[in-house]
Amino acid sequence: MTKKTKKTIIWSVSLILAAIIGYGIYYAASFYDGLQSLQKSGESSPFREIEKVDAKVPAPPEWEGTETVNILLMGVDARGFEEGEIPRSDSMLVASIDPVKKKMHLFSILRDTYVEIPGYDRNRINTAITHGPNTAMKAVGDLLGIPVQYYVYTDFQGFMKLVDSVGGVDFYVEKDMKYSSKADKNEYDIELKQGMQHLDGNAALQYVRFRYDAMGDFTRTERQRELLKAVAKKMQTTTSIMKLPDILKSVSPYIDTNLDVEDMWKLANVAYKSKMSGSEQVPPMKLLKEEHIGGAAVLTVGNSDTLKQYIQDILNPPTPDPETEGTEGTESNSETTGSENNDSENGHSDSSTAPSATTDRN
Repeated sequence: MTKKTKKTIIWSVSLILAAIIGYGIYYAASFYDGLQSLQKSGESSPFREIEKVDAKVPAPPEWEGTETVNILLMGVDARGFEEGEIPRSDSMLVASIDPVKKKMHLFSILRDTYVEIPGYDRNRINTAITHGPNTAMKAVGDLLGIPVQYYVYTDFQGFMKLVDSVGGVDFYVEKDMKYSSKADKNEYDIELKQGMQHLDGNAALQYVRFRYDAMGDFTRTERQRELLKAVAKKMQTTTSIMKLPDILKSVSPYIDTNLDVEDMWKLANVAYKSKMSGSEQVPPMKLLKEEHIGGAAVLTVGNSDTLKQYIQDILNPPTPDPETEGTEGTESNSETTGSENNDSENGHSDSSTAPSATTDRN
């Protein structure tokens, strides 16, 4: 090998290394800026008009990094609202992440659940955000019996941008879905066909918004959880990770959060290493009761302590006693089987207690 050839190789390798390092620096800087832009303050905050009022509610507890962290995800339909106005939550979910057990759980909250709104008497839980994110976090935390440390707030546009930014998701649509409304000039009509298909942002939004079937919001919250899990899985792919700065830049105008960059970085590491352990509707059917209060149809919780224990049993399942597990399992097996058979003959037990699908969900 000649000196000229060696020099050419050395220069080529040096240029490649320099390009890689340069891209790494650019990626890190862009990623940091993208994360920082998600947290809004002052005039850029969607809650600027109510920040002083919301400050009266106790600040959320700090996350130390080792205990379970709970994040309130809120999606709103901001159509028809003036700048600075906060619409009610169209969807509310809580992502619970355990950094020690490396597991995640997703809870979707029925928006008509009638609860105590801190400082504002009782109302539907989807009204809490109109008083500010601290109020919403406190209301949800009181309902579930867990501390809610963070929130992420977005509107329809932000959700669509996120799905489009990751290249859409492959997803099975379980049935034909069709809805048309002249009231909003057919801008948000829904028309999806049953089957496996690739959903872009617009189609994904149609899927999570659809509630015009027998179970209304109950099946819609389930669809929202399933699609969010598909999006989260897509976010963990190498392609999406490489595109993170661009993804953050795309969704940033539509998102607000109280997460700072350090917390986002810690959460990203924990979430990447964690597995989804399940998802549930809250409150569960067995604890719900449909009532009319103040002329509005709402969903009340039969026993708040039972609901809190229900959440704890999901997040921290009781450890079975190894000495009695085998014998008890054998003795109760026939009874359990019989109970399951009765349920299958009579229809799903939860569905029989479901409130009417004609309930006003607005």
